[in-house]
Amino acid sequence: MLDRPVLAKAIWALGLTQIIGYGTLYYSFSILAPSMAQEFGLSEGWVFGGLSASLFAGSLFAPTAGRWADRFGAGRIMTVGSVAAALALGLCSIAPGRVTFVLALLAMELASSFVLYSAAFVAIVQIGLPRPQRSITHLTLIAGFASTLFWPLTSLLHDHLTWREVYLVFAATNLGLCLPIHAWLMRLSHRHATATLHAEERGPPHDAGAALDPRSERAVFLLMLAGFASEGFVLSAILIHMVPLTAALGLGSAGLFVSTLFGPAQVASRLINMLFGGRLLQTHLAVIAASLLTVGLCTLLLTTPWLPGAFLFVFLFGLGSGLTSIVGGTLPLELFGREGYGARLGWASAARQFTSAFAPFALAFLMARTSVANSLWVLVIAAASGVIAFLAIALLRRRDSRVPFVIGGNAGGAT
Repeated sequence: MLDRPVLAKAIWALGLTQIIGYGTLYYSFSILAPSMAQEFGLSEGWVFGGLSASLFAGSLFAPTAGRWADRFGAGRIMTVGSVAAALALGLCSIAPGRVTFVLALLAMELASSFVLYSAAFVAIVQIGLPRPQRSITHLTLIAGFASTLFWPLTSLLHDHLTWREVYLVFAATNLGLCLPIHAWLMRLSHRHATATLHAEERGPPHDAGAALDPRSERAVFLLMLAGFASEGFVLSAILIHMVPLTAALGLGSAGLFVSTLFGPAQVASRLINMLFGGRLLQTHLAVIAASLLTVGLCTLLLTTPWLPGAFLFVFLFGLGSGLTSIVGGTLPLELFGREGYGARLGWASAARQFTSAFAPFALAFLMARTSVANSLWVLVIAAASGVIAFLAIALLRRRDSRVPFVIGGNAGGAT
């Protein structure tokens, strides 16, 4: 086991690289997109369409990235990913035309499969952090500030630099900060693997999973993917259309003010779970997260255009979103254990990204052809299907499990 101070530093270091990764590869795009569109003579919708196509392609690559994390080590692929992210940002900054620009966006999304949450969660497991579920919660709490930091930072840089120069700065940041950290994490993973080799030979690991019946394991895996896919669809559809959606429901300019509560609600949910959720099974947390999304949407539909109802919607929806980020990493670990964790996490990420890629267009299509309320009821059904999927997993697990799930030496991930 590595020293506790070293493990604490690993979490904070990973948190920093996640803030930089999400900030440079994802959140900065919405700030720079208008300048990109103007330079290439395109509409902003076309530019965001290019990003969606790249997200879709990234979802297809996510399972492969997960398998590579299992095979070669998450630290190693994150190190390579830092170089790839820097190169992709650099290519985007010098793209001479539309085709090369879209290809550079594709490269950015492929690189993100190596450096963002999915890879970081596998790194937490491979480094040997105690109570990995709790460590994943810590990581998502730190990384939750990515948008809070990078939206104003990108705007500030863009006041003085072109969007191309901003991307060059971000490329240098990935090389100068993320690359050394990921290389250090690669060495930590190697040290932990060497230290635990003989222990694993003496007996099976005590975090092998939830003791599912072999006949149920495939069903549970597919239900998990379905639940994550439904959540990805709902979150992507709402977040892209949050401000215009609330305005269309009669909230007017207050919709922008209401939307600012989303970020703090996400952080609050992660903090609450970190402080009080130690004994909660992740299967149950998944049901809670999906239920919060569903109840939040129902609240908006049943109270609009009442302003306090809109605030409650954003708060509940933000809570659900924050917990969803945690469950995305902890549920596969709880259900199936460490063996093949990267590959399963890759498939879970692919399910979310696949539906997230086309969800904004689907909601826009629905709102153009029917009422906003009817469109939101479709999202309620999608969110409720996630609740049903995770409830089904909980029932199958209760039926098949004969012993409580144990991880890191504590039942249910208890502290």
